[in-house]
Amino acid sequence: MLFEIEIPTRKEFELIDITSLINEKIKEAKVKEGIAVIFTRHTTTALFINENESGLVTDIKEFFEKLVPKGQGYHHDRIDNNAHSHLRSIILNPSIAIPIKDGKLLLGTWQSIIFTELDGPRRRRIFVKICEC
Repeated sequence: MLFEIEIPTRKEFELIDITSLINEKIKEAKVKEGIAVIFTRHTTTALFINENESGLVTDIKEFFEKLVPKGQGYHHDRIDNNAHSHLRSIILNPSIAIPIKDGKLLLGTWQSIIFTELDGPRRRRIFVKICEC
């Protein structure tokens, strides 16, 4: 089954834990064993798996601000003034695949699926493909 989920973001840079949203779709699909593929079609968003802890969230934001700062005379800024957002997104991934076991994502104790907004606020969409296997 393919699901589309809208994610309204509120900040320019925002990390949103979408783990429960994905588990809801798995429950809706009634899949006990399989795989979930999560994908974002936006070039200034990304997905990753990590711990959703407030200190780490701050560290991640500061990491990206230092690694790819805004307003550095990037060529793409002539068009949209968001080159830093595009450059940050290429470090991450537009999709992730996670096994499903016993009707839930097979994640570690501290692992969460994090949707990353890099050029918000905007109304974003992700796609979730749930396959039984």
